[in-house]
Amino acid sequence: QVQVVESGGGSVQAGGSLRLSCAAAGDVNSIVCMAWFRQAPGKEREGVAAFDSAGVYLYLTYSVKGRFTVSQDNAKSTLSLQMNSLKEEDTGMYYCAASLVVRGQRCGLGLWREEDFGYWGQGTQVTVSS
Repeated sequence: QVQVVESGGGSVQAGGSLRLSCAAAGDVNSIVCMAWFRQAPGKEREGVAAFDSAGVYLYLTYSVKGRFTVSQDNAKSTLSLQMNSLKEEDTGMYYCAASLVVRGQRCGLGLWREEDFGYWGQGTQVTVSS
């Protein structure tokens, strides 16, 4: 069993920064991919960033490239999302998720379905205002 808990959301003005953290607990050695998803009001949830457990493959959705960075600690139990130059369209609920099946390139290329991530956090709200 794996548990993931997000922290670090909040409200910020456009152009500002926030850092989200996701702490995994339990059978963390079985995790092969950790990812951040977000859901804006009235929209479907989308994958934002992902990091494979080997630290080789990194995925960032196009709209956040150059602004967001994702990193993982050496213990592979914490996934951080540094969000800079935030825009109003970044507003939404951000979820951390862990997968035991999305390995390597699949993780780094975003070749997944949400169902591949069996463990989800409760989400943390990010609000960006003009």
